[in-house]
Amino acid sequence: MNPLITSRTTAASGYTDLSAFGRDPWWLVIVKALAVFVYLVLTVLVAIYVERKILARMQMRVGPNRVGPRGILQSLMDGIKLALKEGITPTGVDRPVYLLAPIIAVVPAFMAFAVIPFGPLVSVGGTHTPLQLTDLPVAVLYILAVTSIGVYGIVLAGWASGSTYPLLGGLRSTAQVISYEVAMGLTFAAVFLEAGTMATSGIVKAQYGTWFAFLLLPSFVIYVTSMVGETNRAPFDLPEAEGELVGGFHTEYSSLKFAMFMLAEYVNMTTVSALATTLFLGGWHAPWPLNLWSGANSGWWPVLWFTLKVWGFLFVFMWLRATLPRLRYDQFMNLGWKLLIPFALVWVMLVAVYRGLRTGGHDVHPGVLIAVGVLVSLVLLALLLRSGRRPREAQRPTAPRLTDDDATAGGFPVPPLRATKEDADA
Repeated sequence: MNPLITSRTTAASGYTDLSAFGRDPWWLVIVKALAVFVYLVLTVLVAIYVERKILARMQMRVGPNRVGPRGILQSLMDGIKLALKEGITPTGVDRPVYLLAPIIAVVPAFMAFAVIPFGPLVSVGGTHTPLQLTDLPVAVLYILAVTSIGVYGIVLAGWASGSTYPLLGGLRSTAQVISYEVAMGLTFAAVFLEAGTMATSGIVKAQYGTWFAFLLLPSFVIYVTSMVGETNRAPFDLPEAEGELVGGFHTEYSSLKFAMFMLAEYVNMTTVSALATTLFLGGWHAPWPLNLWSGANSGWWPVLWFTLKVWGFLFVFMWLRATLPRLRYDQFMNLGWKLLIPFALVWVMLVAVYRGLRTGGHDVHPGVLIAVGVLVSLVLLALLLRSGRRPREAQRPTAPRLTDDDATAGGFPVPPLRATKEDADA
């Protein structure tokens, strides 16, 4: 067997070493949990402000500029305002479920961050500990399971509200999660095959030297598309489409309960961005050329690289909201079931063949997988652009040409105007 392949296989099997976890004293576990909570809350506050500023800049507006210098305290004031407003509960709701739904939506969003690695081993109070709350042999599956529970909050909110529009929003969210979690799960399978582990810390170590965003390009493209649909963000914000469903699943919510749904949305955005960073962009590893510095991947510096990568994905969320119109529901379903899932299946089989050849002793260069991935990605993007185009004029049924004298001109039956004496003289 090729020695390069042997060392690669041995290293992949060693990535599942989780001996560094589960040894922290109780006070350090509490400190880590509080640090993760504060990190997410501060990210949400900053993200709301930054999003409003970016949207304003792209739409030639000013954005928030009243509260604090350049409006930087606007998100904090909005949160305080929502918390102090009167909470209105409609009379026709299922009260216990109605009150429980926002909690179910927001708690899993925080729980998913428990297995996200922020950095390597560091010293905290004399204790050497990884910059990660915990890790599991199936950590990525844990994230997928926990984030799936959050959709129950949306579904229950729509059902318990006792109103038509929230119910439709909840049903749309169910179909949305089912459609796009299938494609997302298939992208995870390709990562598992290449990394040889499901532990998030092991996946980060497996990307030392080559990020999976380059090695598994189709998985990266499909995941980025699926994560936007998974978080109900524009242009996939169909469960809360204000032009169709007033406000969607949270139409009947106000005050702090509405704020919890907003908090869950932005925390979920941060979670899927952190997961994309972990699975495809090397996690906390420094990007090139910063990785040429010997101390870039040691100490507390990796927290900075990790945060910058996460904010890169958050900017993409905001950019999409400012530029793309909302998809129709049939377009949304066709994208998930007719494009993303079939291409994800084909790509997983190709990655499995590549890994089988490498494990069997065949010296297949990783450049082959990269080239095939680029080809698959180009075909996927071409079909995506083709599906978004309008049908040709020749394929459309031709409507009869109407003249100004026709009573149905403009689409409405209008009685013909009676000729006047002035018209006759003219």
